[in-house]
Amino acid sequence: MKRRDFLKAGGGASLVGAWGAASVGPTAQAAADDGAAPIAPAVLGAYTAEDHRQRLQNIARCEQGIRTSMRKHLVTSYLPGQACYNLGEYPCRKPWNPDEYDEQELDRLRDHGIQLIHVFDEWNDAVGLFGGDKYTALNPDGFRRFVEMVHQRGMKVLAYVSTGFLDVPNSDFQPHWSRKDDTLHVGYFNLARCSPSSAGWRAYVLPRIMGVLDENNVDGIYIDCGYVTNSYNKPPPTEDEVVLAFEETPTHDGALADMLALIYAEVKRRSGIVKLHISGAARPRVGDLKVYDYLWVGEGVNNADGLREKVKNHLPYVVPCIDREFAAVANEEEDYLHSVPYMQFPILHAGRPFTGERALIPGIKYPSAEKDFWVRRCREIWEQYQANPDGPYTYSIWDSVPGNAKIRPAHARWLKQYLPMVEEGTWAWLEIGESDFFSEAIPSNVVASAFANRQLHLVVANYGKDAVKFQTTDAYVPADDPGATATKDWTLGGRSLRILHRSV
Repeated sequence: MKRRDFLKAGGGASLVGAWGAASVGPTAQAAADDGAAPIAPAVLGAYTAEDHRQRLQNIARCEQGIRTSMRKHLVTSYLPGQACYNLGEYPCRKPWNPDEYDEQELDRLRDHGIQLIHVFDEWNDAVGLFGGDKYTALNPDGFRRFVEMVHQRGMKVLAYVSTGFLDVPNSDFQPHWSRKDDTLHVGYFNLARCSPSSAGWRAYVLPRIMGVLDENNVDGIYIDCGYVTNSYNKPPPTEDEVVLAFEETPTHDGALADMLALIYAEVKRRSGIVKLHISGAARPRVGDLKVYDYLWVGEGVNNADGLREKVKNHLPYVVPCIDREFAAVANEEEDYLHSVPYMQFPILHAGRPFTGERALIPGIKYPSAEKDFWVRRCREIWEQYQANPDGPYTYSIWDSVPGNAKIRPAHARWLKQYLPMVEEGTWAWLEIGESDFFSEAIPSNVVASAFANRQLHLVVANYGKDAVKFQTTDAYVPADDPGATATKDWTLGGRSLRILHRSV
């Protein structure tokens, strides 16, 4: 059933939103998509009395044994297995066209454990090369076919939109929507930052964003905010265009908060998902308003440890992406060191190889590579691709160059350990302070978090360079070696992480 037809059917949307989105895995959503009765998540619909007893006992251990922590959170409606899927190059000489390659890649991602896919700007025809625009697919038939491919495998797909960016050369662009020279000019992009306080901009962009959702049968949207700071210390574009209705302060973006909350409510009415990106490691300054399901962070951040510290207490669910263009990491394992203890899981770059040819298309005006990091990065990727046509490949602008064949196996290995740890109904205590879980205080550069459901998981991360020894009060088994003998004595190497589960 098409999403727009489903909405016409009436109040069933709220029921599927309540149960289908919360399910751990594709089965429940597939049933809902086929028109069958929605299936409750296991904790409500399938737990036996013994399952509930184990869950409550493990929660009690944490409630009684953890006296301080950075934050406590109940896990619901969480899909940590996420991939950024490169459909193909854009700008391009001819549109991408999903085929057998994509069928096989989506099979691999499904088997990997991926639950949610999002596509970036290349899904649309942003600069109108083939008669479209930022809100229409580059290849409409091909994109609908791709969405169906994703759904056939029980996965969900989100499409890129922006609440602030619009190409200045676009014939629809109105200069009074944006302050003069408030633009982002990088690569082929020449984007105005349009004001969330502009009535005209809202009237233009909001129906188009909802159209992306309704006309393509996607499961939600990825919002690139395109908004750097609020207007409290800046003049509006024009006095008659902007209505300064909200308080704008250094800690609250009033107009943006209102705009994002309206979009979030509309997407939720359609039982959809919202992933949001503000800028770098930033979270939205919206007070208590709920405006996202997932927050994507990391773009342009030049230090992975700094990224971790900035985002570790952002409201769930955070999806980190260490930007290999700017941040150096020792190896592919560090992505999990920085994220898993804080109930975050990194995105996987996947899809078609990112060749970098998008920075070499005739007729497109590009800045010089010496002045523009995007052009420089794409051309570096192009040179690697030409020299190594059989891989390993780079899959996004944020991915490593040259490509790293170890990244995908590492992601699959950690995801397999992570999924049971955050199943529906888990209570998480992040960055434990005082507790009864260790025989003595753990070193200052070691972080521990606890996750209680039918199993009790303990995540321990060592951010120091040297190995540390510690002793747990109870015996645990490592999640990556479930056949090992339970023990209380542990050695954790420098810059490393272990997921443990309590021996019953």
